[in-house]
Amino acid sequence: MDLGDSGAAAGVVLGLWSRCGDERLAGTAVESQDQRMTHGVRLDPALLERLGVEPGRATLLQFSTAFCAPCRAVRRVSAEVVALLPEARHVEVDAESHLDEVRELGVSRTPTLLILAADGREVRRATGVPTKPHLIAALADLLPAAGKAVAGETPAIR
Repeated sequence: MDLGDSGAAAGVVLGLWSRCGDERLAGTAVESQDQRMTHGVRLDPALLERLGVEPGRATLLQFSTAFCAPCRAVRRVSAEVVALLPEARHVEVDAESHLDEVRELGVSRTPTLLILAADGREVRRATGVPTKPHLIAALADLLPAAGKAVAGETPAIR
């Protein structure tokens, strides 16, 4: 993408880069006022399709940028969680290539991780690098296996 063509696009990308977050997901998501605009709302199926989200599956939807080191850590943690909970899926999206979707969803920094229910509702959102137990706990209401893991019935979530 040629950022010289659009000052607005460059501003969004630079804003994403300059605010590469390090907050932690702890029980409830870390959210700003802008980010709350989609929380609990069923997202547009066409928007989700453009981002590669399959309908009918709980999804960890990650917005990343190429230069964001914490984004790589979120990718690793998310991969570990979906390996434990195969009914969940991780989808990573390059924020720079999806500026319209980034704006529509109120994503203001990378990494941002949206936890989506199977029906497309955003149930949690976090910026920064959440821990594996926090992600599993965030999925507990959506997936029976995650609920068992939170209850201590699955020993592999350390």
